[in-house]
Formats: sequence, C-alpha cells, structure tokens
Amino acid sequence: MSTKVITFGTYDVFHVGHVNILTRAHDLGDHLTVGVSTDAMNFSKKGRYPVYRQEHRLEIVASMACVDEVFIEESLDLKRQYLIDHKADILVMGNDWEGRFDEFKDICEVKYLPRTDDISTTDIIQDIRSRIDD
Repeated sequence: MSTKVITFGTYDVFHVGHVNILTRAHDLGDHLTVGVSTDAMNFSKKGRYPVYRQEHRLEIVASMACVDEVFIEESLDLKRQYLIDHKADILVMGNDWEGRFDEFKDICEVKYLPRTDDISTTDIIQDIRSRIDD
C-alpha cells in the first residue's frame, strides 16, 4: 500500500524554501500531491495577487521531480474535501501553520515541517521592490 502525501501553497516567486518543503513532504510517502492556490484566493488572503499567474505556478511546481500530481486549490474551505478526493494519508504544511490544520487529524495524519531559515516570499518581494525604488 502506498502512502499519499498532500500539501498546499501559493509557490509564488519559487525559492529554495519551496524546494525544501516539497522534497521533505515527498520523502514522507510514495506519492506527493500539491494544491496550488488560485490567484483569487491569494488576493482574498493577502490583499495582493501573486507575482506569477496560477497557470505558471502550477507548471513550476509540476516540474519538480518530487511532485507526482498538482491541482488548483480554489478555497481554504474545501481543504477537507481535497484531502478526501486525493485520498491523503498525510497532510504536510509549514510550521508557520502549526495547529491550524489539526481539525483534519480525523481523516489523515497532519505534519508541520520547519520552514527554511531566512527565506520568505514576502521578504523576497519586498527586497525586489526596494531595489527598484532605489
């Protein structure tokens, strides 16, 4: 029996932190599925659209050797249904979400992995903006 791992994210301005969490998530099972959040969902959460369109972010994530399947995540409210639909055994999220997804422990294991130190999409975007403004 194979172990199916699932994780979710924006994956905007793809960086080594994304590589690390996807690789570590893959290592927990036999099949890694990744939900990539829509542009609209990101706008509703963060008040800004991602730098890269959802189609491009989906393609970037799908190109990773450790990723077996990708899909578009339309809503945080559908997280339980995504876990069921993709037959997830393990949900992996970064530890900045610690405890936020414990409600799904009734249908799968929930693991929070440490973020990569000193790497943040928000910080990268702010750094790029400050360099442009200089």
